[in-house]
Amino acid sequence: MIRLSRSTTARAAAVTLAALTAFLAPAAPVAAGPARGPLRGPAAPAEFSYLQKALPGRPLPRHAFERAAAEAAALPAVPGRWQPLGPTNIGGRVVSLALDPQRADTLYAAAASGGLWRSDDAGRTFRPAWPDSATQAMGAVAASPDGMLYAGTGEPNPGGGSVTYEGTGVYRSADRGRTWRPAGLRDSGTIGALAVDPRSPHRILAAATGSLYSPGGDRGVYLSADSGSSWRRVLDVPGPFTGAVDVQFDPAVPQRVYAVLWDHRREPDKRTYGGAGSGVYRSDDAGAHWRRLGGGLPAPGPDTGRIGLGVAASEPGRLYALVGGAAGGFAGFYTSADAGDSWSRLPDDARLKQSQSSYSWWFGKVWADPRDARHLHAAGVGLMTSADGGATWTDDHDAVHSDQHAMVWDPRRPGRVYLGNDGGVYRSDGGGDGGWSKAVYEPWTQFYSVATTPQDPGRISGGAQDNGSVRSWGGTRFNTYFGGDGLQNLIDPTDKNRVYACYQYGSCARSTDGGATMTSFDSATTADRRNWFTPVQFDPVDPRVLYYGGNRLNRSADGGATWEPISPDLTGGPGRDTYPYGTITTVAAARDGATVWAGTDDGRLWVTRDLGRHWSNVLDGQPWVTRVTADPRNPAGAWVALSGYRSGSPLPHLLHTADAGRTWTDLSGNLPQAPVDDVLSGDDGRLYAATDQGVFMRTVRGWHRLGSGLPLVPVSGLAYDHAAHRLVAATFGRGFYAIRVPSDTP
Repeated sequence: MIRLSRSTTARAAAVTLAALTAFLAPAAPVAAGPARGPLRGPAAPAEFSYLQKALPGRPLPRHAFERAAAEAAALPAVPGRWQPLGPTNIGGRVVSLALDPQRADTLYAAAASGGLWRSDDAGRTFRPAWPDSATQAMGAVAASPDGMLYAGTGEPNPGGGSVTYEGTGVYRSADRGRTWRPAGLRDSGTIGALAVDPRSPHRILAAATGSLYSPGGDRGVYLSADSGSSWRRVLDVPGPFTGAVDVQFDPAVPQRVYAVLWDHRREPDKRTYGGAGSGVYRSDDAGAHWRRLGGGLPAPGPDTGRIGLGVAASEPGRLYALVGGAAGGFAGFYTSADAGDSWSRLPDDARLKQSQSSYSWWFGKVWADPRDARHLHAAGVGLMTSADGGATWTDDHDAVHSDQHAMVWDPRRPGRVYLGNDGGVYRSDGGGDGGWSKAVYEPWTQFYSVATTPQDPGRISGGAQDNGSVRSWGGTRFNTYFGGDGLQNLIDPTDKNRVYACYQYGSCARSTDGGATMTSFDSATTADRRNWFTPVQFDPVDPRVLYYGGNRLNRSADGGATWEPISPDLTGGPGRDTYPYGTITTVAAARDGATVWAGTDDGRLWVTRDLGRHWSNVLDGQPWVTRVTADPRNPAGAWVALSGYRSGSPLPHLLHTADAGRTWTDLSGNLPQAPVDDVLSGDDGRLYAATDQGVFMRTVRGWHRLGSGLPLVPVSGLAYDHAAHRLVAATFGRGFYAIRVPSDTP
C-alpha cells in the first residue's frame, strides 16, 4: 500500500493504492493488436497528448478543460505580471482564415491552440483579436458583410498535440475582435467551419464537428437567422460520432449550400477516422433542407474517411472532392459539373496521392481559384497545385511550411491568396503559384519544453510542435537549430554553448557551439522503446553527467558522447497500440550523486539510492507520470506530478515524499482538477506547478495563481532562474512567457 501521510498544509488528503487502482482500471478489457512501429506525422503528437491527458482506459470527460479553467480563475492571485518573450517570427498551426469585407488588407487568423489574431497590413503582422482569458483552442473564423465577426472554438483536426483542448462553442464580436459574446453551440466540442449567407448577413451556418471522445452533443449543420442568438439543426448526423467538418455557400448560386459530414472517434486504444456517415451533402434552399450526394462518389461504407470539397465560383456547378480513406491514405480525387448530381473520378496523380501521406484526415481541403475553375490548390503535406482541373498536380513544398489547412482569396486584390499551415500565415500575390512571403509577427508557437541558462538571461530555447527546436541566439531573431517536432531542450548551466535538443521518439543531438553544429547521440543509448517526448536531464551538480530515458535509464558521464544503461526495463512492457507505450517519461537526479528518480507513462515511479545498482518501485497504478523533481535539500525527497483529467475525482495530481517513497503526501490541495505538467522548487522552498490552465504557486494558505497576463493556454514546461528570481514558461500555443516571482510571499 502507498502511504499518503496527512499533511498540515492546505487540503492534504490520504489516498490508498487500492482506491487508485479501482478508479484507474480500464472500463473493459481490449484485445491486443499486432505490434507495429511508432506512429508518424500528426497522429504521433495526438497520441502522446491523448494518452497523457486521459486516464487509462477512459475517454476524456466532456468540458474537462473548461471546468478546470473556471476552478483556476476562482483562485486568489499572487502579484506580478507575465511578459511575453516570443518568438514572434516562428508561428504555428493556423486552421482558418477570413478577410474583413469592410476593410481592405484586414485578415483574421485562427491558431490551433493560440487564439484568434487580426492583421491590418495584409498578413504581415498580427495582433490579438481574442481575450487571453478565454479558451485558445480555435476551429473556424468567418466575417460577415455587416461587420460581425464569428469564431468557432475547438480544432476539428484530430492531431498535432492539441486534440485534448476542446472548445466552448461559437462566439461573435461586433467590434472586430475587441470584445466577444457567446453565441451558442457550447456542446459542439469542435467547429469545422462557419459560413455567412452572402444574401443575408444575419444568416449563419455552422459545421459542428463534435467531440472526438464523447458521443452526441451539438453535431451536424446548424442555422442561425439572428447572428447567432439562436440555432436550429438543419442537417442531422447519422451516428453519435459523426460531425460536420465543412459548410460552404456556392458563390455562383447563393441559395445552394454544400456540407461535408465525417465519422471520427478516438477510443481509449483505437482511432476510427472514417465510416458510413462520411459524405457530401447539398441544400438548394440556403440550408433549410439537405440531401446526400452520390452519383459516382464512394458509396457509404466503413472505408470512407474525411472529404475535402472545393466549390468553383467561376463555373456554376463545378465541384471537386478530395477523398481520404478511413485508414488515412488517399482514396481518390473527383469532379462534378452538375453541382454534385454526378461525379467522375480523375486518374490518380502520384504527387497528389503522396501529399496525403497516411493521414488524409489532417487536411481535407480543396480550394478553387474564384477566377479560374481549373486552377486548384489542395491541402497536403505540401501545397498541391493543379492548372488543369485536377488532372495533374505539382507540389510547392519548398516555398511554404508543411501541412496545409486554410486558404482564402482576396476579392479586392486579383491574384492575392492567403495560406494557413503548421508554420503560420503566408501570402502570395501570384494566385498561390509561388511568390509566397511569411508573416513576420505571429506569436502563437506551440512549445513542449523550455531551457534557460544563468549565464545569459536572454538565451532561451525550446522544442516546438512541427517547428523544430527553437533558440533565441544565433541570429537576429528566434531561429530553428534542430528539426522535426522539437521536444526536449537543455542548456548547460556552466557553458551556454553546450546545448542539447531532441525531436520525436528520442532522436537527440548535442552541440558545443550553441547549436551551429549538432552531433547525434541517441544511437549510443540502450532502449527498446522511446516516448514521443523522451526525457534527457542534467545531473544537478555536474552537467557533464546526463540521463536519458527510453524504457531503460541511460547515463552519460562525458556530456553525452557515450552512454551506458543503469536500469532494467522500468515499465510494464509495451502497449497494445502503435504508440510506444511503456516508456520513461521523466527523470530527476538528487544532489548526492547516488539518488535518481524515474517516472513512466504507465504510472510507475522508481528510485535508486546507489546509482542504478538497485531500484525500488515506490509508486504504481498511477496515471501518466509527467514530472518528478528531486528536492535540492533532501536526497530522499521528491515531488511527483501526475497527469489525467479526473472527472471530478479527488485523486491527487501532485505528491511529495521526504523518505525515498516510503510515505507520500498529497499536495494537490485547491489546484484545478487538471493535469499537472511540471513542478519545480524555487527559492526558499517555494513550489510552482504548471498545468493546462496556467501556473500556480504554493503558499501557507494553499495554491495561488501566479501573476496576471498569462493567457488561458496549457503550460507544458517551466525553467527557473534563481539569480534573477525569474520563472520562464513554455506554453502550448502562445510561445514563452516570463515573470519575476515575489520574494516576500509567505
